Amino acid sequence: MSETLRAATFIDKGGTGKTTVAAHLGVAAARQGHDVLLVDLAGKQGDLAQVFGIWSQYQQAIEEDEAWPNISTVFQDEWPAIADRIGKQPVEELIYSTGELVDLLPAHPGLDGVEAELARVDDPQERYSRFAKFLDDYVDPLRYDIVLIDLPGHSDNITYNGLWAAGNVIAPVEMGTFEEGQAQQLRTDIGAMRETLSADMELTMVVPSMVDMRTRLAREYLNTFQDEFSETIAPRHIPKSQDIRTAADRGHTVFRKDSPSDTAERARSAFIANAEALIERLKPSVIQA
Repeated sequence: MSETLRAATFIDKGGTGKTTVAAHLGVAAARQGHDVLLVDLAGKQGDLAQVFGIWSQYQQAIEEDEAWPNISTVFQDEWPAIADRIGKQPVEELIYSTGELVDLLPAHPGLDGVEAELARVDDPQERYSRFAKFLDDYVDPLRYDIVLIDLPGHSDNITYNGLWAAGNVIAPVEMGTFEEGQAQQLRTDIGAMRETLSADMELTMVVPSMVDMRTRLAREYLNTFQDEFSETIAPRHIPKSQDIRTAADRGHTVFRKDSPSDTAERARSAFIANAEALIERLKPSVIQA
């Protein structure tokens, strides 16, 4: 690839599998030979770091005041000066290896303060473009193929920064009327931001997540999503699988699950197919064979 592709997982609701989808799409893309960086803007609880089993290590660094600079630092006015003092490739100081082919820029408790700082910036374009500038100036030179950003399950200034920076939005959805409404509202909101802020942004993929095909309602809602979002729906739904939760509890994705169940195997296959489709949808004309 000749330039970094970006996408963000987001929908204005918690518990839809955003972090699970971000982690597994990232690992699936990496297994296809792409260099992937995952970025956690979803909050101080460090969900992505927990999925990959490095949260305890990072928490210890935080407690010992060694997790500086961090993801919250890059939003500050002082970041360019800090980066200059660090020297060549300062972002490498912030990035952790996960052991599953992808790298991770983890969340930090300082993100709570970032939200308040951004709220004091009057100009919307300056307020929402800070993270995009960080990616442009400091992450793109590292030459990752793909950057996937996991966003909070609610709309705030950090969320808008992530959406602005990514441009492409991945919406994990559960099967239900409320979730369908949330996805429709997200599509509307993206259109409004594109017009009012001149933001290059689109709903790139809707991913049906945690789908239990044994129930009639789940099958009906899946058909509804496929009809309503025919142009953006992922090629495969993600089946509900206890193995996904068990793997995360043990600090890895389902791709490293020993003796996976049938549903876990189907989930792996779905993530691989969806990662392939996502990359195809993200690819600009400059992608080289």
